[in-house]
Amino acid sequence: MNTHNPNEFRYRVRRSDDTSTRFDRVSLAVRTLSSNTLFQGEHEIGIEHHGALYRLKITRQGKLILNK
Repeated sequence: MNTHNPNEFRYRVRRSDDTSTRFDRVSLAVRTLSSNTLFQGEHEIGIEHHGALYRLKITRQGKLILNK
């Protein structure tokens, strides 16, 4: 399991009532898993979420598609 560096930030624009623009720093820290860890050599996995089955697939072009 990898975790993004908590020192990485993205800026979010916020406008105040006086029409000036303010930039707030928003942390990008999020729990991150490698697709290799998830798929373990397969091209499709099932994800159960709130009683529904979703399928996460790797396409021939190497992209991910999530279907219900």
